[in-house]
Amino acid sequence: MGLLAGWGRYPFIVAQTLREQGVEVYCLGVHGHAESGLAEYCTDFQWIGLCKMGRAIRYFKRNDVKDICMLGKIHKVALFQPWRWARYLPDFKTVRTFIPHFLTRKKDCRDDTLLMAIVELFAANGIRFGPPTDYVPELLAGEGRLTRRRPTTAQWRDIEFGWEIARQMGGLDIGQSIVVKDQAVMAVEAVEGTDLCIRRGGELCRTGGFTVIKVAKPEQDMRFDVPTVGLKTLESMLAAGGRVLAIEAGRTIILEEPAVIDFANKHKLAIVSLKHPEARKNAA
Repeated sequence: MGLLAGWGRYPFIVAQTLREQGVEVYCLGVHGHAESGLAEYCTDFQWIGLCKMGRAIRYFKRNDVKDICMLGKIHKVALFQPWRWARYLPDFKTVRTFIPHFLTRKKDCRDDTLLMAIVELFAANGIRFGPPTDYVPELLAGEGRLTRRRPTTAQWRDIEFGWEIARQMGGLDIGQSIVVKDQAVMAVEAVEGTDLCIRRGGELCRTGGFTVIKVAKPEQDMRFDVPTVGLKTLESMLAAGGRVLAIEAGRTIILEEPAVIDFANKHKLAIVSLKHPEARKNAA
């Protein structure tokens, strides 16, 4: 099995699970994103540049890997920094794939567009991307209230108000998270990611007590960019003044769930996992 690993704990969990199942894991860690300790859980681990798709394909083919997973966060803002091409020195396959996006501008640079271009490039070379959650389905959030504390009536109204807005934002491939207080949107996630969206929401809502809503896209491709929360999400909420996290059941990954729930209970945060806010009775 092949892994193309970005930032965070997700690649560690999948690599460890695969190893426990007796699967040989060949992993490429993206420079500046993946963590070095990941090598411990892999049959073979190598570093790779963000724009070295040709080298990645050659690595997996050399090791007879036909099925891979893309997991962990890639900080997309890196693609919009000055001198990005000189810094990352893309190889030929990467340049040819992304000319329509970054040079001729015939195609957009939304997350799904860029990630699907990668999927199609690998598929053309006999390598198939699959959903990482096929191997660790237990990471997907179950339905219900996950913490001792429950949202107040006003916070439930914020969840119901913000849920469809978050879904619409996801459908437009802008972001998956929004911050809501008193049925007003404080912040919307875009290229900066969930944690910075939460921090910005806290700066704009100095009274605190706001709700963070994170949902999947209406046509979510489970092979990549699946909504993910973990301790970092809650730490950002606590620092910014957030009190409630609402996520979509069955389509959101919770990393290290026991630690997340313990942290939330300790700091009196509420987490609810819903199919839809109308399923409120399941999280009462």
